[in-house]
Amino acid sequence: MDRGIPTDAVLEEMRASEPPVSYLVGTPKGRLSRFEHALSEQAWQEVRDGVEVKLIEDDGELYVLAKSERRVSKERGMRRRRLKTLWRRLHEVQQQTLTYTALLMKLGAAKAQAGEAWKLIDITLPQPPAEIGKRRAHVTFDFALNKPRLRERRRREGRYLLRTNLTGSDPATLWQHYMTLCQIEEAFRNLKGDLSLRPIYHQKDARIEAHIFIAFLAYCLHVTIRRRLTDVAPGLTPRAALEKLATLTMMDVHLPTTDGRTLVLSRVTQPDSDCRLLLDRLRMPLPAQPPPRITAERTLAPSVSPVVATF
Repeated sequence: MDRGIPTDAVLEEMRASEPPVSYLVGTPKGRLSRFEHALSEQAWQEVRDGVEVKLIEDDGELYVLAKSERRVSKERGMRRRRLKTLWRRLHEVQQQTLTYTALLMKLGAAKAQAGEAWKLIDITLPQPPAEIGKRRAHVTFDFALNKPRLRERRRREGRYLLRTNLTGSDPATLWQHYMTLCQIEEAFRNLKGDLSLRPIYHQKDARIEAHIFIAFLAYCLHVTIRRRLTDVAPGLTPRAALEKLATLTMMDVHLPTTDGRTLVLSRVTQPDSDCRLLLDRLRMPLPAQPPPRITAERTLAPSVSPVVATF
């Protein structure tokens, strides 16, 4: 389970049940302060390339501190971008001529946009005006980087704490179990994002089930494309591949004949260079152009016979 789902009371109930329910949950990073000294004295154990763990038992539970090099780079890059954006915005606000109320509003907007980066900055606000008439006076503020908090944030970047009652399990197995949660979350993101499963506006249960079933089939195709891209184009995501393949379309060209019937030509558009390269890598050749069809109905031939293409 993710760290925001279970409470201590729920975990206690799971441990006390008969038979006990095994769990592996994420733990808020704030709990690291409780075990930081004990964990600092232990050596890292490598469970796979770029992933190391430390273990500590406490009150019948096993805490696993995991460190991922890829996650360190990701979180550090996100923190730097947000902090630079916030620092630049604070400089802009500091140079503006603002009233006390306008200053608070702009700082509030900057805080909402900065997220966790706001906690790394110490803001010194001016004293609020004592009289209503003075609220129109121009004010300014000071800010500085909180270096101790930044160093603490850097130490914890790329690290996450797991909590489990599977005290005798191999740490590599525990980490692999927890990575399953990431795959489940990614599946939900794909269903709600790329595949647009939500919202569902159907009123009947059968239609809702049909909608979900079709979305599941689409997700199976999504996973299949991702698996095949891993071998031939690891840097390409399924979303990017689908966007390239979306340039392919099939059209029906209707050609009226002199005897009142219609000749129907079903044609697939020619892929561009990127799409053709992707199809070659995936070993998915385009099917041959289907043969023409002619309708059996005969109508009066119009004086002018246009060519109509329906998509």
